[in-house]
Amino acid sequence: MTEAANIDAWRQQALRDHFSVGDAALVERYRQGDSAALERLVVKYQNRIYNVVLKICADPDDAAELTQETFVKIIQNLHKFEGRSGFYTWAFRIAVNLTLNYCQRNARLTVRSLDAEQEQYGSQERQALKDYLSDGSSPDAAVVVQRKELYEIATKALMRLDEAQRAVVILRDIEGMSYARIAEVLDIELGTVRSRLSRARSRLREVLEAISR
Repeated sequence: MTEAANIDAWRQQALRDHFSVGDAALVERYRQGDSAALERLVVKYQNRIYNVVLKICADPDDAAELTQETFVKIIQNLHKFEGRSGFYTWAFRIAVNLTLNYCQRNARLTVRSLDAEQEQYGSQERQALKDYLSDGSSPDAAVVVQRKELYEIATKALMRLDEAQRAVVILRDIEGMSYARIAEVLDIELGTVRSRLSRARSRLREVLEAISR
């Protein structure tokens, strides 16, 4: 086997190892002194956590700092992780709580009433938010230009929700989390997740309709 083939085989094996080792095993390996295990957890989740934080706080610099702070707290508290929930859920709980607390302290968002009547959350509004909030980007400049106005509308609408409503919309409609997992991440009752999401969607519909007039 040639040297190039050996390198390629090594890379493929490393890739298989990366996806075959579960989060719980990586946590345990880190506790036993394997610092590389922690690095793998960071690499696995850092972009996803950053994207969620950014969508809540709406500031790239703040999101970067909060993401870094999240992993600092993860490292400081990893010895307390008992595995009652998945590492993914535990890490997201830390990130979301840090971000919500930061937003509340800095009064960056206008708190809105949660008393709006429930309305149907239209597919067009949902798609506008998904288009804006998705991590991918289109290489077609014409498509980007055509969607610019839609993105701006979606941004304005999302930023008019209070941070608690925005978090539940992002976790459910963008991240695709189950209601049960959202309840774990936000440390709230399952019924609260449902009612908060319903009110948030209703509020989004009102805001989107007002903006687009």
